[in-house]
Amino acid sequence: MHESEWSQALAQRLFDQRVVLLNGPLDETAATRVAAELMTLDAQGDEAVSLRIDCPDGSLALALTLMDVIELSGVPVRALCLGKVGGPAVGVLSVCHHRAAMPSTGFSLREPTTQFETRGRDVEQWARLRSEERQRFTDRVAAAVGRPAATVSDAFTRGVFMSAQEASDFGLIDEICRPKGAIRQMPGPPIGFRPRR
Repeated sequence: MHESEWSQALAQRLFDQRVVLLNGPLDETAATRVAAELMTLDAQGDEAVSLRIDCPDGSLALALTLMDVIELSGVPVRALCLGKVGGPAVGVLSVCHHRAAMPSTGFSLREPTTQFETRGRDVEQWARLRSEERQRFTDRVAAAVGRPAATVSDAFTRGVFMSAQEASDFGLIDEICRPKGAIRQMPGPPIGFRPRR
């Protein structure tokens, strides 16, 4: 089986288990795929969908689109964060119905980088639209985490990095996933044991 076939088979198996992956930068390809999978699973059944997020950065406009898809979903979308979640992906996480993270997950509340090419006379209009988009984004994140919009906006402006515990304290996640049981320790050598030389 070729690598591409293996990847497709794995993706199909996850989809059949109602798991959607958002990994890597949130670009148009990723956003289109994630939105399509979420909407398809919403239409196919009433069980919750698991959204696994490992997304360090991306487009603010695309994040707002995914936030709309999640909030309009007729089934619960439960997020599980792995690796890093940053920039606009924080907004996608914030609107999920249940938000969990692995203990080693890192979060970065920071503004997305933006590249824009236009004529000089359009810069002011672009800046105004970008400011309005950013305000909508921070307002929605603030409402989801139960913090004042000014607090969330300031965190994104300053570029705040958080551990899973700090994200929990901030209200960004609901729980940190822990091992179900204590890690078993290997028994030591019996008393009086001497290794062979």
